[in-house]
Amino acid sequence: MLRARATMKPEITAAVGFLSRFIRVKGHVNDRQLQTFSQTLQDILAEQYKHHWFPDRPCKGSGYRCIRINHKMDPLVGQAGQRIGLSIQQLYLLLPSELTLWVDPFEVSYRIGEDGSICVLYESQPSAITNNSASTGTSNSSLVDSHISCKEELLVLGRTSPAKPYMMTVSS
Repeated sequence: MLRARATMKPEITAAVGFLSRFIRVKGHVNDRQLQTFSQTLQDILAEQYKHHWFPDRPCKGSGYRCIRINHKMDPLVGQAGQRIGLSIQQLYLLLPSELTLWVDPFEVSYRIGEDGSICVLYESQPSAITNNSASTGTSNSSLVDSHISCKEELLVLGRTSPAKPYMMTVSS
């Protein structure tokens, strides 16, 4: 049986850190503003996701947890930006104009541009525990395989990355 942690803190921290780096590098905001943005966005995401976090079925709710910036600013990012005095127009200048950020149990990944490659920011696996009453036959690899299918759905829906499908891991 898999023990899935109920907390989403590592995933939210990875997503918020990724977005905060864009604002820090391009934004002319001071450290206090950046800290307020990060904490606000962490709090907003934790509240937003609390009833949509399914570690035993990571794909469930993936669309709900997706942070999207395209022709519209993601409203949650917009709220955090406005908290430190950044307008939606300023956020558009600081963040990629086409960004999809998936915050899923055990993985945070992103894509810049509609046809960009999917890159992994954070990845972990649930730990296996033994069940004395009966073995369920569930393994880490089956969960990971079902999780990968979340991103494979993009290919089925017609959004393709470059001809050679690959995932790039980015570490900070």
